[in-house]
Amino acid sequence: MERTALYPGTFDPITNGHADLIHRAAACFDRVIIAVAGSTAKATRFSLGERVGLAREVVGAVANVEIEPFDGLLVEFARKQGAHVILRGLRAVSDFEYEFQLASMNRKLAPGIETMFLTPDEGYTFISSSLVREIAALGGDVGGFVHPAVEAALRKKVGRSGMESAWRS
Repeated sequence: MERTALYPGTFDPITNGHADLIHRAAACFDRVIIAVAGSTAKATRFSLGERVGLAREVVGAVANVEIEPFDGLLVEFARKQGAHVILRGLRAVSDFEYEFQLASMNRKLAPGIETMFLTPDEGYTFISSSLVREIAALGGDVGGFVHPAVEAALRKKVGRSGMESAWRS
């Protein structure tokens, strides 16, 4: 039986911390599906197509990793994909309460789908997409937090107002 895991998120943008978890998951499962959420309560800087494209650029070369957009209920998407595991990343204790609540709800909705938590390398525990977006918007250098393709996309998205002057110096 193929072991398939689903790693959901908005990935707005995908960070080095996300990539680290994806590589870790790829070593543990036969198939890893990166599920990029289309409908979300979060206001995203990048469109769904852009987020999917950036994820493909960053981790698309990993042989057993697929990147798919999705809308609707996560557990339904997991069922359609044949995934029996939902992966969630935990950076800090503060993430746990919310993630535990999600895992419990998903278990209630789909008892046959387990949630597994992975922690990133310690060098990535402080990185979040929202912090990366904020740093970029304020003209900071995000090169150490994201893949070069993501850095370029952020630079283009922010335009002349923020990052350009910081990266020239």
